[in-house]
Amino acid sequence: MADPKQKLTAQQVRETDGLDDWRLLLTGIRARFRTGDFATGLALVDRIGAAAEEADHHPDVSLTYPEVVVTLSSHDVGGVTSRDVDLARRISGFAAEAGVEADVAGLTQIEPGLDTAAGERLAPFYAALLGGEVGEHGEPVDPSGQVPGLWFQGPTEPSEDDPALPEQDHEQRWHFDVWVPEDDGERRVQAAIAAGGRLVSDRFAPSYWVLEDADGNRHCVCTRSGRS
Repeated sequence: MADPKQKLTAQQVRETDGLDDWRLLLTGIRARFRTGDFATGLALVDRIGAAAEEADHHPDVSLTYPEVVVTLSSHDVGGVTSRDVDLARRISGFAAEAGVEADVAGLTQIEPGLDTAAGERLAPFYAALLGGEVGEHGEPVDPSGQVPGLWFQGPTEPSEDDPALPEQDHEQRWHFDVWVPEDDGERRVQAAIAAGGRLVSDRFAPSYWVLEDADGNRHCVCTRSGRS
């Protein structure tokens, strides 16, 4: 039996059976169930809640009129464990019994980043502004989950392994890291390019691609591929 306190690697998650409805993003595994109406979604959430209480392991659940989105991670170890896998399989079973299909297309997690060397000084302001708190890593977090976490990216020096990207024609301080499933990275990049964007670098794909909009603002499409 797998140790329920042992964090699984991304590779182990990929190789685990019974997770066809789920995709690994930045902080856990996520599934979206197309319920089609609120009552069906609420009934599914009720079953998820009962199973979570029974397992003493609680997912993040979003219920809207047409769908239910569930994210599973083990916060005590900072990653995905067998506890998440077991509960994910049960939730998929509930959905199947209800005739609800999972839809992995478009699963996304946003991580805004501020380019600054003064993250420690700025963190209390952004925590207060966003209604959260300064987390253990010194960056603003919202324990309620209403807004995504914010991270600070300090200045980096170009190197042989990580050459400088082409210079921008204007200063940019904010950027998005857009986390998507490993099997959706290239499609998301191509969709952004088709919508008027430009590929700046795919040197580290499929770990991440650097894109920019028509005004030159840069963002990254990221996956867990090639990461620990």
